[in-house]
Amino acid sequence: MVHPDPAPRPSATIEMWFDFASPYSYLSLARGGPLAAQAGVTLVLRPFMLGPIFKAQGWDDTPFRLYPSKGIYMLRDVVRRATRFGVPYRPPSAVPRLGLLAARIATLGQDEAWCRPFCEAVFRENFVHDRDIQSPAVIAAVLQALGLPATLLEQAGEVPAKAALKAQTEEAARRGVFGAPAFFVGEELFWGDDRLEDALAWARAPGLPPAAPPATLAGSALQK
Repeated sequence: MVHPDPAPRPSATIEMWFDFASPYSYLSLARGGPLAAQAGVTLVLRPFMLGPIFKAQGWDDTPFRLYPSKGIYMLRDVVRRATRFGVPYRPPSAVPRLGLLAARIATLGQDEAWCRPFCEAVFRENFVHDRDIQSPAVIAAVLQALGLPATLLEQAGEVPAKAALKAQTEEAARRGVFGAPAFFVGEELFWGDDRLEDALAWARAPGLPPAAPPATLAGSALQK
């Protein structure tokens, strides 16, 4: 007997927390929009910066450089996944590329309709066209192509934009984010592009009691 897919819950939503430097975040955004629409789930974008997250874990660099074998694996894995899902991908000549400027702009517009096309365009600049997304000229060209005001570039250098991204990164840490992309369905955390489908399924029909908050894990069986 074939059972129909469960109907999505009212206002089912997934938060996608991402860093523009992350190739897996690029894959998830490229795949996530169409998949979320198909599932009847709203995809909410939440940019943040991985650097402070890594620093809080005692790392002074990305783990893909701290552990070269892991970095080599990641570079190949991204190619495999991009090929599998038909996502255009050209390995960038610099890894990782800082996406601070774009992240500030995306944070300013994260609840606006233009945020997703802007983020998609920035990701393509990095992972398809191999351009420096920290360059104001590159970001200005993205804004112009999308018909967005050039003043967003100026706002990205001002205190409110800096503070907003800093606060959002701190929020990511508070909620237990340790890498990108991360997906939240309520407070249920899923990590990695390979968990995108799991997050979508959970948004449609959650199957377990709510997860314990990160603070309750201290002294638990995980540390014994």
